[in-house]
Amino acid sequence: MKRIIVSIISIIGVFGVIQAQNEGISQKMLEKIEKGYKATSEQKALRNAISNNPIDKLAINLENEANYDTYFSNRVKTKGISDQKSSGRCWMFTGFNVLRAEMISRYDLGDFNFSHNYLFFYDQLEKSNLFLSLVIKHREEELDSKHNEWLLKNVLSDGGQFTGVSDLVMKYGLVPSNIMNETYNSENTRTISNLITLKLKEFALELREIDSKKIETRKVEMLSTIYRMLVFAYGEPVKEFTYTLRNSSGKEISTGKYTPKSFYQTFIGKDLTKQYVMLMNDPTRPYYKLYEIENDRHVIDGYNWRYINLPINEIKAFAIASIKDSSMMYFSCDVGKFYNRQKGLLDINSFDYASLMGTEFSMNKTQRIQTFASGSSHAMTLCAVDLDKDNKPKKWLVENSWGANSGWQGNLIITDEWFNEYMFRLVVDRKYLDAKTLDILNLHPIMLPPWDPMFSEDID
Repeated sequence: MKRIIVSIISIIGVFGVIQAQNEGISQKMLEKIEKGYKATSEQKALRNAISNNPIDKLAINLENEANYDTYFSNRVKTKGISDQKSSGRCWMFTGFNVLRAEMISRYDLGDFNFSHNYLFFYDQLEKSNLFLSLVIKHREEELDSKHNEWLLKNVLSDGGQFTGVSDLVMKYGLVPSNIMNETYNSENTRTISNLITLKLKEFALELREIDSKKIETRKVEMLSTIYRMLVFAYGEPVKEFTYTLRNSSGKEISTGKYTPKSFYQTFIGKDLTKQYVMLMNDPTRPYYKLYEIENDRHVIDGYNWRYINLPINEIKAFAIASIKDSSMMYFSCDVGKFYNRQKGLLDINSFDYASLMGTEFSMNKTQRIQTFASGSSHAMTLCAVDLDKDNKPKKWLVENSWGANSGWQGNLIITDEWFNEYMFRLVVDRKYLDAKTLDILNLHPIMLPPWDPMFSEDID
């Protein structure tokens, strides 16, 4: 009997502890919490300053200003800065920057670019087909199943990553920028994307109820509606065109009649799906493994995003080799962290938030990924590195797509310490990778679900 009483008392004690741990903020607890702010003259001054000013302006680390310089020992030559305007097409602008730098160098061109509007049209059409196809695949599941919940929350985006560039280019080709110019809605994608998303959700509910024999016919009809909406917003994609290529002096190189696919094959010609390899630095998972993210693609008959997870220093070595050989790279990162907009500088020492707020922010890269505090958000083109006498990187340069007046001459300068903490993806030509790394591509990939933290698209 005594044992039973002791057990009951123990259970009550444990329950009391649990209850205490989960209780609301009482008056007594509030009094303890309020001790976090002491109304000293110093803290009052901080309160007045912080409440009436941008925090980044107050936290700027003036002691770090002396370390700022714009010299780079190794830099890939390029011309012109692009501008994605109010759209999430950074992934496409970045991929195009890699290709156009190669084309400019090969033919001694002036400020040349490909039409983003042309390929973006097909990106949105293909993503619509991908969504409807996945709705059909999971239509027997409950509407609130994990897959269907994810689908209905990720219907259509103007963001993406490099497999979108490679699959779309290989399927639809490219055209010069003046063959299919930007429209207002291609540079301001929110409204038309919202309308198409709304229509696709409507179609999704219909596809869940329709007779299976009619599904494919009805899906084509649905995509025809989406196609019309895209034409209204972006214009009708060009099928054939005549184009004269001129060098930087204006001299004619060639004039010909092309389709978008023949234009790409004539002037670039490489198979993007086989030539480039995506590398990732994700310290939450084992290195030297091949990973694939389910449904992380732009085209239903294309490739999921597949990457090799490597230590950061090995990724840097491949990046340096590429830059030294005048080859730019697709690069993505968490651009919003410690970004000094006035200088176009990404530096973990740009702002001293700890001194301003009186508390340390101590999570490392692994912990930030695990808690969704950091992830890839923006793609840019890695084009330069500054090496010290021991061939170690001090800082990096990326060509951005926010216009020539943003950052430093349209570029962003990245310190090597920031690169370690907030760089995630790098797409490298396989010729710069060693045999050990290339062998990893032969491994069976570890499949990750589409709601994995690494799914995040580059959209800024």
